[in-house]
Amino acid sequence: MARMKNSEKLAKEDGEPTRISKGTGAVSRVSPLIQDPHTVRDERENVLEVAIGHEVRAFRKKLGITVADLAAATNISLGMLSKIENGITSPSLTTLRSLSRALGTPLTSFFRRFEEERNAVFVKAGQGVDVERRGTRAGHQYTLLGHVGSNSAGVMVEPYLITLSEASDVFPTFQHGGMEFLYMLEGEVVYRHGNELYRMTPGDSLFFDADAPHGPEELTRLPIRYLSIISYPQASNRD
Repeated sequence: MARMKNSEKLAKEDGEPTRISKGTGAVSRVSPLIQDPHTVRDERENVLEVAIGHEVRAFRKKLGITVADLAAATNISLGMLSKIENGITSPSLTTLRSLSRALGTPLTSFFRRFEEERNAVFVKAGQGVDVERRGTRAGHQYTLLGHVGSNSAGVMVEPYLITLSEASDVFPTFQHGGMEFLYMLEGEVVYRHGNELYRMTPGDSLFFDADAPHGPEELTRLPIRYLSIISYPQASNRD
């Protein structure tokens, strides 16, 4: 049997974010963000040497090897490798070929950050694409607000504006890979995630692992509008 979940709020304790349950008062530590979304990337990354160095370091760290390990595998000196990774020198084609073999990646992959185009999608009000999702019925509208294909982040994101304007006794249950974020704009809905129920009103949000069954459980006050933002790894295919 599903139960109504106590609401939670985020706060800061000793400078670090914490999660506080309004129902129990329990405090739990929230993992710190790995990336500061407000930083500005060093303009030097627009320089070819810096872009190559960034990729070499990234591939090396992905393999879990040290600079000394890579130097031994390529017969490139530690000093030269350090200069390459820091974008101080421009490596020759022969050097790049040695690095690509040792790191098990195509030579062209070192130029990815320099050459890759960063796309943006702008959608005017009312011009999103209406799509059909499993269980879509009259009065239930799913509008895709934008889509960017292959990207440097390696993450696919699907932003939807969902409008529920007619009552229904049967609701679709969704379950797919990735994470999902909901933000209520209008109306009131009881939303299910796994065995938990959340009563959501304008301004409320819900962030969850989308691999658990989820979807509207009760349309309390119509019309209902909320944002649904789904993200998943670029290499995977969402169900």
